[in-house]
Amino acid sequence: MISSEWVDQADARIAPHIVRTPLTHDAARNLFIKWENRQKTGSFKARGALNRILAMTDGEHAAGIVTASAGNHGQGVALAGQLTGARATCYVSEHAAPVKVNAIRALGAEIVAVKGGYPEAEAAGRKFAVENQKTWVSAYDDDWVIAGQGTVGLELINSPVLSGEGLGGMSVLVPLSGGGLIAGIGLALARLNPKPRLVGVQPETAPFMHGLFYHGSQDGIPDLDSLADGLTGAVQADSVTIPMVKELVDEIVLVSEDEIARAVAFAYTEYGEVIEASGAVTIAAALRNVAEKKPQVAIVSGGNIQPEVHARIVADYAGEARS
Repeated sequence: MISSEWVDQADARIAPHIVRTPLTHDAARNLFIKWENRQKTGSFKARGALNRILAMTDGEHAAGIVTASAGNHGQGVALAGQLTGARATCYVSEHAAPVKVNAIRALGAEIVAVKGGYPEAEAAGRKFAVENQKTWVSAYDDDWVIAGQGTVGLELINSPVLSGEGLGGMSVLVPLSGGGLIAGIGLALARLNPKPRLVGVQPETAPFMHGLFYHGSQDGIPDLDSLADGLTGAVQADSVTIPMVKELVDEIVLVSEDEIARAVAFAYTEYGEVIEASGAVTIAAALRNVAEKKPQVAIVSGGNIQPEVHARIVADYAGEARS
């Protein structure tokens, strides 16, 4: 497992190119929220992609960069490609959200749409990268990417809103799919004593890391559709994140599609924030626990949602979003 010093190095490397996103406190619910929807490209994914690609050699840049994405990682890779002059190709599912695909294309990356879901897009992208000697950039199965995502944790520790010493008695809720974000944040927070409770949150329809964490297997888990499209798809079987999640994470919880939608509406109604469903899972989990008044930190991972989908969700839950 990589050391937490990698996260410090990533922080220095990407600092000129990212936003230190806000952390707010909802005192009535004792809920702190980290708004990564305010990040460049609208998602935390820019952090890991930038760290990975800025650390590459000139030869790796010249070879060209290939990735697969549900949408947000692809934008981060495309942004990093712009900064380094590397040609970026992004494989996406035919079902990927158009707002995300169009944003990747607008940043200069070539789009290759693949029939099926994210697993098919990732398999096709990896195959293309190997066959054409391109530089593959995983969305999560990469030490450099994990370290970049861990800078979210450093910002929590150093936030004037929430001092590092105060994190020890809290639960930090993190959206979870392949595990890159929660592994990176876990590395950063591991330096604290006492450490906060680190909780991954997944949709009930895509509990792949949940299966690996509690049962050592994701076999037989169906890949169902979810509003949280960025959190679907099986985890690469040999991903470096799997042992890291098992070591660093305390608990993984699952939230329903209804809870996710209500959290999207709640974020807009209560805070005026437009967030995507993948980022809303942590608010969904946090709202279950607000009656206990225990301090929680929810990482909202992104805000790239189809406008018409967001409008429909907000309309569907008008008058119900508040908790």
